[in-house]
Amino acid sequence: MRSAQDVPLDNGPLLELLYGGRMIEFYQFFLGGPVRHYNYTWFRAKTPTQNSASEPHCDIVYMGRGTPDLYTSWTPLGDIPQQMGGLLVLEKSHLNAELKRTYGRTDVDIYCENEGEAAAIVARAKAANRELTPQERTAIRWTTLGAYAADPVAARDALGGRWLTADYQMGDLLVFTMFTLHCSHTNQTDRLRISTDTRYQLASEPIDPRWIGAEPPGNDIRAKRGTIC
Repeated sequence: MRSAQDVPLDNGPLLELLYGGRMIEFYQFFLGGPVRHYNYTWFRAKTPTQNSASEPHCDIVYMGRGTPDLYTSWTPLGDIPQQMGGLLVLEKSHLNAELKRTYGRTDVDIYCENEGEAAAIVARAKAANRELTPQERTAIRWTTLGAYAADPVAARDALGGRWLTADYQMGDLLVFTMFTLHCSHTNQTDRLRISTDTRYQLASEPIDPRWIGAEPPGNDIRAKRGTIC
């Protein structure tokens, strides 16, 4: 989930928009107490290409090592009509008990250490402080690869409900839970689709260590954990 699209740490106006003022006031009201946000900020700049869509997924599989009562703010930085590929959410997916019990309990950074050379491969990468190569990742079985399904149609057929979206405008805010299945479609215009997604929770709740601190590890090699499958 971590990418080269990170927002610069010295982008004061954007950080104030996301982590100060009305955003924090909203979450304090919504959650009923002092709040804490992740230090890691996701900044999205989607180009008009065929590969600008994101597959259906729930955020819990990327950030489930803290409280499940964590919320995502998806903030469009400009008007994003449907043709630009704004976010879609699957209707009532956050209430699906089977989704929570199965896919919702997986973690993209947990691998099957008792299968093949997985444990040795990860150990070598950690010792060298480097990321896994594509070939190494393919040789390892993970509890999930992130996406729930290959495309929105397959996800809807499996879970039911409708895919919901809107013509987003500057000033809009989309808030959803860790178990809300969501995706985006392709930017079909000649403009950049710019947005951020940020996370908030009660300060008193446990927080996922992958996304806090001066240099959050995110989903890099430091976050990998083995399990017996």
